[in-house]
Amino acid sequence: MIKFSRKENQFLQENEVCRIATVFRDMPHVVPICYIYLNNSLYFATDYNTKKYNNILHNNHISIIVDVYDTIEGNKAVLIDGLAYIIEDGEEFKQIYSLFEKKFKWVRDDPWKEGEAPFIKVVINKKVSWGL
Repeated sequence: MIKFSRKENQFLQENEVCRIATVFRDMPHVVPICYIYLNNSLYFATDYNTKKYNNILHNNHISIIVDVYDTIEGNKAVLIDGLAYIIEDGEEFKQIYSLFEKKFKWVRDDPWKEGEAPFIKVVINKKVSWGL
């Protein structure tokens, strides 16, 4: 298990948007997403008809960067490599959905149920940070 420093943990908890990179047939795909950091994993929601979902089905290796650009106090970031797993139902889905619902207005405005849209759990196997 990858260990994060106190500052890295705090940084991941304080932010809610990052960029993820997935790959299919050697073609990278990078998109911004909202995430939750919990128990040394990152979670994000997606739809079944997205390119990122399809890419994860074919290749579950994923890279993520959570970063803040600040010319005054300095840039900060955590870069993560890991494996993405699809969560469509069950207790873990319900727990993550509850956290997303509390944190993000867009979830409260457009709710969904198990089987309608999955979460992706990213199990972290490498990290690099700077500015923290």
